[in-house]
Amino acid sequence: MERIYFDHAATTPVRKEVLEAMIPYFSDKFGNASSLYYEGVDASEAVEEARNSVVKLIGADESEIYFTSSGTESDNMAIKGVALALRDKGKHIIVSSIEHHAVLNAALSLRKLGYEITILPVDGKGFVNPDDVKKNIKNDTILVSIMLANNEIGTIEPIEEVSKITKERGVYLHTDAVQAVGNYPVNVDSLGCDLLSLSAHKFYGPKGVGAIYIRKGTRIMPLMDGGGHEKGKRSGTYNTPGIVGLGKASVLAISELESRINQTTKLRDKIIDGIISEIPYIILNGDREKRLPGNANFSIKYIEGESLILSLDAEGFAVSTGSACSSHSLKISHVLNAIGLDPVDAQGSLRVTVGLDNTEEEVDKFLEILPKVVLKLRRMSPLYKE
Repeated sequence: MERIYFDHAATTPVRKEVLEAMIPYFSDKFGNASSLYYEGVDASEAVEEARNSVVKLIGADESEIYFTSSGTESDNMAIKGVALALRDKGKHIIVSSIEHHAVLNAALSLRKLGYEITILPVDGKGFVNPDDVKKNIKNDTILVSIMLANNEIGTIEPIEEVSKITKERGVYLHTDAVQAVGNYPVNVDSLGCDLLSLSAHKFYGPKGVGAIYIRKGTRIMPLMDGGGHEKGKRSGTYNTPGIVGLGKASVLAISELESRINQTTKLRDKIIDGIISEIPYIILNGDREKRLPGNANFSIKYIEGESLILSLDAEGFAVSTGSACSSHSLKISHVLNAIGLDPVDAQGSLRVTVGLDNTEEEVDKFLEILPKVVLKLRRMSPLYKE
């Protein structure tokens, strides 16, 4: 059976060009990037070349990019690192209710150390109100963390407006840009953020490598102590193949970003329009326009999400009912709960996220199969009446 992959928000395939760039650093160029002899210097130069590529992708400076193992590590480093560094200044942190759990749980864990965490609400489309940020900043607030783009419903947050408020009050701003970088325009100076998280596997790079942007002058305490790698900010032997892969994925994203956005937006809109026109009793989650180019998220009434995912899997489609990180949980998505969705409707969520390898023909096939699957499942529900 032909498989059609529509879950690029969970992970993306590694591009051929990325894999080819990585392979030598698993074998012939295996040196430790911290060693002083030729093999080490060769690996170190590859790491720095990759760093320069990430710098160009998000408009940073080379001294502001630090490599990590993942977006989750980057988020934890931002939240906990700033909290520990500024604990004498204050212990109040603000996050939004729709943050990825890497941010939410990292922040909430600090309550055990006496920190106060304020969780801001969002509106029905998933937007944080900048005025809520302004109202909740106090004299002891040290950090605000608002994601750039939501991983489930795709909503693009008003980070630029929020940054004006945090700058005025002298508070650091972190943004989880894991879903956005490589798929949406990201420039740290335009956003006005002090810290930013990204992950390679969300834009055709390898799993197991990410990066954090830390603006010059931002105080942060390392979470990983050891040999002093990454200017003492994040110790640990360099994952040279992974870093090279992140660098190559960044180079491709820089050259292809406009065409990526155009291609995925076209497919996304076709999916949204097709589903809305063909399937009754359906809710589009997130904003219609201010959303990630490849993201379409729905709540389909009178069905259960996991049954829908498994039924579509049997038809050859890989889609999601929410965040891949919590797909084994039976709990209602905290994101859908935060936007005020009825718990019953939230159980019937469907996330379709397209990428560069998808085609209009695949979308047409999906729009042909999905209504049939939905009708079949609805007929099993005692609540549904045709």
